[in-house]
Amino acid sequence: MEKIYIFGHQKPDTDSVTSAISLSYLKNQLGQEAEPRVLGDLMDETKFVLDYFGVKTPQLLNDVKLQLKDLNYHKGYFLRDTTSIKKTYDYMMERGITGVPLVDENQKFLGLITIKDIAKCLIHGDFDTMDTSYDNILETLNGEEILRFDEEIQGKLMAASYRSTTILNTISLHKEDILIVGDRHSIIEYAVESGVKLILMVGNGIIKEEHLERARQNHVNIIRTKEDTFHTAKMIGLSNYIRILNGTDRPYTFDEESYYDDFLTKTSQLKHNNYPIIGKRGICKGLIRITEITEKRKKKVILVDHNEQEQSVDGLEEAEIIEVVDHHNIGNLSTNNPIDFRIMTVGCTNTIIYKLYQENHVTIPKQIAGLMLSGILSDTLALTSPTTTELDKKACEELAKLAEVSYRDYALEMFKAGTSLTGKSEEEIIMTDIKSFQKQDDKFSISQVFTLNYEEILNKKETYVEWISKIAQMRGNRFVLLLVTDIMQNGSYLFYSEGASEILKTVFHKETIPQGYYVDGWVSRKKQVVPILMDYMN
Repeated sequence: MEKIYIFGHQKPDTDSVTSAISLSYLKNQLGQEAEPRVLGDLMDETKFVLDYFGVKTPQLLNDVKLQLKDLNYHKGYFLRDTTSIKKTYDYMMERGITGVPLVDENQKFLGLITIKDIAKCLIHGDFDTMDTSYDNILETLNGEEILRFDEEIQGKLMAASYRSTTILNTISLHKEDILIVGDRHSIIEYAVESGVKLILMVGNGIIKEEHLERARQNHVNIIRTKEDTFHTAKMIGLSNYIRILNGTDRPYTFDEESYYDDFLTKTSQLKHNNYPIIGKRGICKGLIRITEITEKRKKKVILVDHNEQEQSVDGLEEAEIIEVVDHHNIGNLSTNNPIDFRIMTVGCTNTIIYKLYQENHVTIPKQIAGLMLSGILSDTLALTSPTTTELDKKACEELAKLAEVSYRDYALEMFKAGTSLTGKSEEEIIMTDIKSFQKQDDKFSISQVFTLNYEEILNKKETYVEWISKIAQMRGNRFVLLLVTDIMQNGSYLFYSEGASEILKTVFHKETIPQGYYVDGWVSRKKQVVPILMDYMN
């Protein structure tokens, strides 16, 4: 089952964060694997809410760009460096690949071996040196274990192809020698007396018992094979450890967390086909072949409290949006396939999610009810905002019962925690909840700050206006407007950059609009401020 990421907009407020958590819980109860995420730092109000109801802060989601781990690459395609050359070749042929990563006993990446490397070995390799294991030889020659004293077999290879007298009189055998021999008993006797490393008995030859006994005393390894001398000599080199090959010089690897578009850019320069994929601590995960990249598993996401790409996570165009739950106007979002798109004219996304719980007959636990209640109270200013609907009120009452709180008393605590400006710079305060909008080619931004003490901002009016102008320039906006919303008075004070002056004078039919101009009843950025500004913008 693929994981679904659920998240709100880039400037997470209480509604977006609690919506992500409450909808994730619902999806999990319905048998889906969902995980709430956030796209930025939390506001003080949201931190208070999560702490109050004992809920863990969702992890940060940087982006949903397509990564190598999302591709259907050859996961688990790698071999131990102690695999034989023959088995490595067979492995590649069976899987239709031309290269394979090598790993150590801890699965750490060591190098890349290709068919070309093996072919080079067969033509230019050192055929008389062995560095392998008893088991590799046994497997490569389809042999029979006669005597085994060493797991590792290293030595010089030779075949008893001369007359017996020639070998006995002119050839000196040593402890590192590996001898290929048939049922030539005098040569076998000479070999076991010399204590050679290994005797390869070909043609299923018979070894005398006295020779076996002497071999046991001298710890001589013996393997018997049905193959003849020619085929044994031909195959024995392929039992060597694959690590003896030099392999591809400095193979280029990619971390599985790498972005797919970066991978394509780099590989177009390298022009190779096989690329080992590495995970954490150098662990090899498998192999990507450029010619076989077809299936991609896009990250599945659900958007809450927004439906505009500009307000969403980086790389959204590379993800698969499967659902949207929102209470804002329909933005510029587009999808390749039909999706569940739930938008309602209510004051809060959590109100819609409350209905989803009812429709699916899922019980809302106390903690989740508390989070949903917080989202509604925050977005509707404790049900005083003009965006508030009867459905918001009903949901608020029912959720307050489930959360076992008085929503009026709780709302005051929440707003007190969220409106404190202590320790924050003017820039931080403005940027905490700023959203961008666009009418044709004109872009503008509106920041909203809720407070119970307007004097804190009024006393630094000039500094705030300076920062608003700087932010407008940095964001390439026609203007930036700061709404300082007084929760108790149910109105907002306006601070703005130069580009908004003429629009505001037209809106309010005034010759001048001073900085800090108070507008009674203006508390909803979405329903009141943005539509009016859009109407008066040329």
